[in-house]
Amino acid sequence: MNKVERYNLPEELIHEEIKKLEKERVVERIQQHDHTLWKDDPEEIGNRLGWLNSHEKMIGALGEIHDLTEEIRQAGYTDALLLGMGGSSMAPEVYRKIFGVKTGYLELNILDSTDPGAILGKEKKLDFSKTLFIVSTKSGGTVETFSLMKYFYNRSIEILGRHSAGEHFIAITDPGSGMEKAARELDFRKIFLNDPEIGGRYSALSYFGLVPAGLIGANLDLLLKNAVIAAQEATGGSALVNEDNPAWLGAAAGACAKAGRDKLTFIFPAGLQPFGAWLEQLIAESTGKEGKGILPVDGETLASPAVYSGDRLFIYYNMAKDKTNHPKVQALIEGGHPVIEIKIKENYALGGEIFRWMLATAVAGWSMKINPFDQPNVEAAKVQARSLVAEYSEKGVLPTVPRDLNVEGIEVFSGFKKKDLHETWQEFLKSLKPGDKDCRGRSYISLQAYLTPTPATDHALQALRDKLQEDYRVAVTVGYGPRFLHSTGQLHKGDAGNGLFIQLTGKMPEDIAIPENPGSSSSSVTFGVLKSAQALGDRQALLDAGRKVITFYFKINTEKAIGKLINYL
Repeated sequence: MNKVERYNLPEELIHEEIKKLEKERVVERIQQHDHTLWKDDPEEIGNRLGWLNSHEKMIGALGEIHDLTEEIRQAGYTDALLLGMGGSSMAPEVYRKIFGVKTGYLELNILDSTDPGAILGKEKKLDFSKTLFIVSTKSGGTVETFSLMKYFYNRSIEILGRHSAGEHFIAITDPGSGMEKAARELDFRKIFLNDPEIGGRYSALSYFGLVPAGLIGANLDLLLKNAVIAAQEATGGSALVNEDNPAWLGAAAGACAKAGRDKLTFIFPAGLQPFGAWLEQLIAESTGKEGKGILPVDGETLASPAVYSGDRLFIYYNMAKDKTNHPKVQALIEGGHPVIEIKIKENYALGGEIFRWMLATAVAGWSMKINPFDQPNVEAAKVQARSLVAEYSEKGVLPTVPRDLNVEGIEVFSGFKKKDLHETWQEFLKSLKPGDKDCRGRSYISLQAYLTPTPATDHALQALRDKLQEDYRVAVTVGYGPRFLHSTGQLHKGDAGNGLFIQLTGKMPEDIAIPENPGSSSSSVTFGVLKSAQALGDRQALLDAGRKVITFYFKINTEKAIGKLINYL
């Protein structure tokens, strides 16, 4: 198991939490699937604990994954495109970026967006005759995934012929789901039925994560072996005060969050950086509810100690071969900031880290007295989006929001009127709260980019993020929409309400029709309309939850528009 060191932590608080953990036999009761650790009602708990031994069960399923992989390779496939959202796409993306593609295996791409530019960008790179489409959805009814499946299935019919299309598709879903039914009707090559007692964000070590990982040639035996070691560390009889035990991390994070250090900030070496996106979803969606929350902060530029306030707890992944971050982390420690250091030797230790964080998140939920397995506020944005799409289908147009400013190629929707972008920024950002003397209640900022993901846009967003972080000394997160709705969206609407939300939207030069049904050319809505409805729906859900929201609409080049926003801060 990867070793843990700790610096400047509130040791007395954590010690009290560990004593309580031991007294209530928390780890033992988790292993026994005791839902009363979290809530009296077993709903969305009793049937969400399959991840506890998925690493053991999947050892017996590796042959099936290997057989499919070899079948696909022998058939001449060179690429795979995974269609999924949230927990169905996060782990495969992490595996691809960290492990790479073994020679002779499939190049894996992930599509978790309704942005027409993103969809067309992926499609243009594909040779359909050599591409396997992986349709990945637990519920089988995720609107984004089902829409993408219908689009690419129809394109496969057009390019390959109706009788060949199904051979290029596999599904990963729960038994009895709408996707299982559709996959059988459309003659998909293979259907993997996952354990239905594993929630999406806890599914990295199940079929959802391991089938795509197998297709890129990852060493699944070693990945699962490291998960087994981590699970043994949690239940092997070692004292819970030992920080190497995964349960210790959950107790520490919970104790710190209750003490005001609720911005869990990750520092990764370059080779492990992609792991942050998976952790972000796991922690945010699991802990952000009932007016509580731990905000995972992934991808911030590592700054000097003076930039950070007392609401931070840093998690530093230290890989022996990459010491790039070490001097700055040492400065944080010397500056008195709390740091938990996790020493990791090689990439496949990721299996152990996945289990560590799943158990730690479950323990943090116990510490915070919340259910870490449900997502009660996610539906709010979905309901709004569905209503808007229905209105569009009836009227042919989406409703509009009153515009408050139109200047220099940028429209602003804020709920207040100012003469320019600088005054608009000042009015909005004056709502930032410093928190109490322990930084409880300190604000954070969320940048929500309903834009086409590109390296140039990534760079511009990071520059805006850095400027806000440096000027206001608050945590700043970034997410592409609608992807983040299946990740941090729960926390945004379910936590204590300390976030300020900045929506960034813009023109979509191209659009694509969403087929009504697979194999049918009829359509009543486009991906562009769906994406716009999701942005409007989430904006309204945030406002309904009492959150502060400002929306910028770019009529000019995205990078140029973001540059203007930075200049007027």
